[in-house]
Amino acid sequence: MAVIDAGSPLAVAVTGAMRAGDVPGLRQLLDAHPGLGSTRIRKIGEAAGTRSLLHVATDWPGHIPAGPEIIATLVAAGADPGTRFVGAHSETPLHWAASNDDVAALDALVAAGADIEATGGVIAGGTPLADARGFAQWRAARWLLEHGARTTLQDAATLGLLDRVAALVEGRAHVEGRAHVEDSGEAPGRPDTDDIDAAFWGACHGGQRATARYLFERGANLDRVGYDDLTPLDVAIEAGAEDVARWLRGQGARRRAELA
Repeated sequence: MAVIDAGSPLAVAVTGAMRAGDVPGLRQLLDAHPGLGSTRIRKIGEAAGTRSLLHVATDWPGHIPAGPEIIATLVAAGADPGTRFVGAHSETPLHWAASNDDVAALDALVAAGADIEATGGVIAGGTPLADARGFAQWRAARWLLEHGARTTLQDAATLGLLDRVAALVEGRAHVEGRAHVEDSGEAPGRPDTDDIDAAFWGACHGGQRATARYLFERGANLDRVGYDDLTPLDVAIEAGAEDVARWLRGQGARRRAELA
């Protein structure tokens, strides 16, 4: 497949058409340049890497005008909905749409054949659901769940799926590589201490007090330092989860700056 530089006239034109939601203009470019649909754009410097046109269509902040029609037009012109970013990670366009809370783009990509369980995300190499959960994109996370996305223990805890969390913690669900909920018929497994602590941090991030309490009662570390050097109390405050923050304070939780 062809690779063009981000500053080239063709890259600028096709990027501009997509971001403006100019479907007729995009079609004219695709017709005039056979193979453009599967062409990749190379960027050097900040956010360096090589991305597909579908990545451009789902890039931050997402929600481009006529997004689903743009995506369908690109796929019809040969764009692969499962294509990977080449650079610091290997995310698919579905990861990017999830990171932007762009439900319309998620719908269009999955309809075109994108894999809802694709790995390679910036959140521990995980799936689009891990990206949605990690970046607090709750509409996207719920959409992915409703469309069959499997959940890790941290996914389930962050989203307040207490029944799933309990099934995993108590060994009533199969644990597959850091605890996927899956009816496999295999022998149950139990998450380890790190899994419990990460799930507790996630529950506080998601403002899920009942789930946080459940995990705390099963040994979760109140002061685990997680992503961006935030403790559970830090991340609850940052998320605006005031009830969770009050509860954590009542249990003796501390902010990162308060740790010795």
